[in-house]
Amino acid sequence: MNEAQKQTLLAIARETVKATVIGAGPPKPQSDDPALTAPCGCFVTLKSRGRLRGCIGQFTSDQPLIELVVEMAEASASKDPRFFDHPLTVKDLAGLEIEISVLSPLERTDDPLNLRLGVDGIYITRGYASGCFLPQVAEETGWSKEEFLSYCCSHKAGLPPDAWKDPKTEVYLFSAEVFGTPSKAD
Repeated sequence: MNEAQKQTLLAIARETVKATVIGAGPPKPQSDDPALTAPCGCFVTLKSRGRLRGCIGQFTSDQPLIELVVEMAEASASKDPRFFDHPLTVKDLAGLEIEISVLSPLERTDDPLNLRLGVDGIYITRGYASGCFLPQVAEETGWSKEEFLSYCCSHKAGLPPDAWKDPKTEVYLFSAEVFGTPSKAD
């Protein structure tokens, strides 16, 4: 993705978050740019002063990326259950950092330790339990491969920490093109 495409998506995400916080309808962007209209998964992460304030995404999509960014930005700003007790406010908008992760397709692995820290994200599922970490989480935490997998199982999926070793647990890898913008005054 080129810089202009990234900036377009970041501007749309920021406009969506602002509209969500003030109670306005989300934007309805359109594009004829193939990179922005391709169906693929993405996550939108919101941070204020370096602290997480929302992160929601989906791995696949049958809608254009530009539309999914709007949907995920709106959900990150208002539907992340971790922040129901402390929702974003208008005061948070100027200090808001936005990061978008455009995802590759999921690939199931039989050897989770083949993951590349800082390059591969993980999605772990077993029965109704599931959890994921974006690739950048490994860099932010400094975890080893085993810690990355174990924390995803225990802290995100609600599974035992070593569930990733069990053949009944499905482990998927994916990569992400990650780009963001620091806060700016609105």
